[in-house]
Amino acid sequence: MTDGLHMYADLAKYYDRQYSWKDYRAEVRRLEAIARRYGRSGGNSWLDVACGTGRHLEVLRRRHVCAGVDASADMLRIARRRLPDVPITRGDMCRFQLGRQFDVVSCMFSAVAHLRTEGDLARAFANFARHLRPGGVAIVEPWVLPSRAKPGHLSLRTYQDPTVTLVRLASSQIRGRRTVIRYHYLIGEPGKGIRYLEETDRGLMVDARRLQQLMRRAGLRPRFLARGFSSDRGLLIGVKNRGSGMPA
Repeated sequence: MTDGLHMYADLAKYYDRQYSWKDYRAEVRRLEAIARRYGRSGGNSWLDVACGTGRHLEVLRRRHVCAGVDASADMLRIARRRLPDVPITRGDMCRFQLGRQFDVVSCMFSAVAHLRTEGDLARAFANFARHLRPGGVAIVEPWVLPSRAKPGHLSLRTYQDPTVTLVRLASSQIRGRRTVIRYHYLIGEPGKGIRYLEETDRGLMVDARRLQQLMRRAGLRPRFLARGFSSDRGLLIGVKNRGSGMPA
């Protein structure tokens, strides 16, 4: 179970508007290029773990046989409305069991940061490996690397359309190996006034070397790409050995 899961109960309906700035098509193009470069399984099946509202899957499904997993029932309701023909399962990334394997398993937007311990991270990587075909590739976007963390950082994002105005101010602190980000939301909707919500999100920081060690223990050959979708995170790649089956 994730530390940040509870925040989606109130905010899921606004999630896509909060992140309207994200270029999902461009991200998918890069993910596909990485899968082609490193993957050796020869197929086109794709599992998106922590799929959220299904925006990556919405693009991926055009060229791949897709499935999704997420722990938030609120996010999955939106994903299932968006993608009624894509099988989407509610499940914890450490423990879900789909009973099938894929050519690619992706886990984006630093969803692994919500795991509580390195042990949970190791269990998640092992579960990704179980759901990969031999030669398949896992693509994971980790959280902020410890060397790139910015204590005291403030960020402001706004969104407005005729139905809603969203303002989000976030402040970041470091507590041991975790970032502690406090989000302050103002949500205004015509006829409903203005609401204020506050959430605290705690993110597990793990350096690139340790991430690769944990992935290697999961039975995946790791590689860390310094250039990710965010300058402070990078991308973690793991390829499953061709001789590997589906571990118990």
